[in-house]
Amino acid sequence: MALSDLAVRQARTTGKAYTLGDIDGLSLHVSPKGGRCWHFRYCWAGKQKRISLGTYPEVSLREARGLRDEARALLAKGINPRVHRKRKRQAVRLASVNTFNAVYLLWLEHRKSE
Repeated sequence: MALSDLAVRQARTTGKAYTLGDIDGLSLHVSPKGGRCWHFRYCWAGKQKRISLGTYPEVSLREARGLRDEARALLAKGINPRVHRKRKRQAVRLASVNTFNAVYLLWLEHRKSE
């Protein structure tokens, strides 16, 4: 059964962790302390995997469903969404490290030591 925005807003802590399931592998995990986190469950190489999509107030139900659809599209292409996310983050990190200014400062430091 699909979640509604009202059900997500009314999800309260009960002292135990529980999940509210949506359709196509999306679920809302409610922690004992009251935190609400979106998870997408999928199968990769015959094993059950899970990827976090963000926390509830920052990521709405509509946005979580969009992120789930993107992950399902990656799975249809034969790409693991978790590995894809890691590679994307690594590419952003490398792009900031390998700017002209950063390389110039490294070269300048190397020239000073000689």
